[in-house]
Amino acid sequence: MKKEEIPQDHSALEKLTKEVSYALDDKGNYITSLSTGWEVKAGALDVAWSDIEKRMMEAKRKVHNNEASPLLYFIELKLMDLSIVSAYTGFWKWQIKRHMRPAVFNRLSDHKIQKYAALFEVSTDELKNFK
Repeated sequence: MKKEEIPQDHSALEKLTKEVSYALDDKGNYITSLSTGWEVKAGALDVAWSDIEKRMMEAKRKVHNNEASPLLYFIELKLMDLSIVSAYTGFWKWQIKRHMRPAVFNRLSDHKIQKYAALFEVSTDELKNFK
């Protein structure tokens, strides 16, 4: 692909980042050039973000219906999984799963709540009194 042919399609990330692409210059040498993205990739990103938003809304619904603790919502919001939460908090995965039950979460010590709040970058009050 020649430098002029590098896609510059609009995407959700075009104002935040650019992608390095390799192309041929006029002399046939490989060079690097920046691209704002291309339509197919933008479409794939839109689908991925849509799925993430659905998971966040489902987590929020579960928290409001007292089916899960606020941990589930913040894990989805911050795009984390149990392994990441475990690595940052020092809790075992099975403990985190248990803490996602509202009855267990409501009995957690302030120290444990503080660990979660620090990880999710929210106050302990926001975590305890999730609306």
